Amino acid sequence: MAADSALNKTPDSTDVTTGDPSATPQPRKLSSGNSVVSPAGPTAPGQSTESAGSPCLPGEYLEEKLQDAERLLEYAAEVGIDVEDSVRNAVLNARRASAGGLSEQAAANLLSALTQLAVRTRPVTAASLRACADPQQTHLVIRGYRTVAFVLLGIIIPFSLAAFSSSEMSEAIRKDLDTANALAVKLSDELGPPQVNQTSVNVRGRASMLPHGVSEKDVIRDLQQFAASIRAVYARARQLNFFTAFTHADPFPGDRSDWAERKKIFELPEGLPDLSQAATQKIGVYQQVRYFAQSIQQGVSITFGAVATCVLPMLYALLGACAFLLRSFEEQIRTRTFTGADKHVARFLIAAIGGLVVGLFNNVNITQGATLPPLALAFLVGYAVDIFFSFLEGLLQAFKGARGSTGPQGPASSSKS
Repeated sequence: MAADSALNKTPDSTDVTTGDPSATPQPRKLSSGNSVVSPAGPTAPGQSTESAGSPCLPGEYLEEKLQDAERLLEYAAEVGIDVEDSVRNAVLNARRASAGGLSEQAAANLLSALTQLAVRTRPVTAASLRACADPQQTHLVIRGYRTVAFVLLGIIIPFSLAAFSSSEMSEAIRKDLDTANALAVKLSDELGPPQVNQTSVNVRGRASMLPHGVSEKDVIRDLQQFAASIRAVYARARQLNFFTAFTHADPFPGDRSDWAERKKIFELPEGLPDLSQAATQKIGVYQQVRYFAQSIQQGVSITFGAVATCVLPMLYALLGACAFLLRSFEEQIRTRTFTGADKHVARFLIAAIGGLVVGLFNNVNITQGATLPPLALAFLVGYAVDIFFSFLEGLLQAFKGARGSTGPQGPASSSKS
């Protein structure tokens, strides 16, 4: 009998001679530590638990899955998604038994319940719920988009203001130059060159009588308007020279506080004793001012033309991409689908490329009566990159179709002939 009892001992029981009761073999459980899940029943003598049981499952892994299942179950309850009782009970039982360790069957039920919850709550996932509940992560995303937007605006606003101001000044100078050119020709025809030896017939230095219908009063008014146009062109040219970093030399660089000298150059002499001489002197001043203004116009046109054609469209496209991503982020937070794993560098790169290309498509028709300037179109390209590239693919298909219809040897009609 003693031999039989010795043979019937199991590795998990104690010797009866010690006085301790025999321990009944129990299935091993997975606690919050690094235990393993083993099948029920004893292990053979000399066999390790790792080889006899299931593969090792860390307790942290099951604890994370349990938290994910609880998040999805809570979200389903909030939005009114119907969940089967077996799924709900599996999650609740797993939480109840998590303190003492999950059995293999409880762990399997938990993973099955998590799978079913993921199907029912799609596109919301446990990762998106975890990310939306993390204020630090959402703050980092918002701060990143805000930084990009502020940097772009810090570049776009000064360049846009400079381009707008320089364009308006150049247009005003152009109009004043047109007016001054017409007045210079008119005064030359009316007065002619100044006379050195005046006769009693001449009045105020005129070479001949005024044309029919033109009075001396009209000539004086034209001279005053001509002088005013010269002053306006010169003042605007000096302002426009700021946008070229004052690279163009001022034709009248004297002391600007010397008002008497300035008055002598840009204003008519008092009393106008010699109209022809006054007109000739102002035409000479005008020629220097005109050259100064036109040189600055050309420099500004080249500089800001390149910026408006190449740089600003790209920046507006990037700003449009940033606006789209901010709107998408807001939508993802509202629907709890934000995961934080999306990297939008590719979208910014595509928007920048689209902004560079959009300068080639001026006055793109949106409807029969509406067109978009390149900068507005660049913003739309950045906001809707997919639509822009669909547009390019449509152009490519149309081009391929046109080449296919003509064929390598010309139109089909020519080949038939």
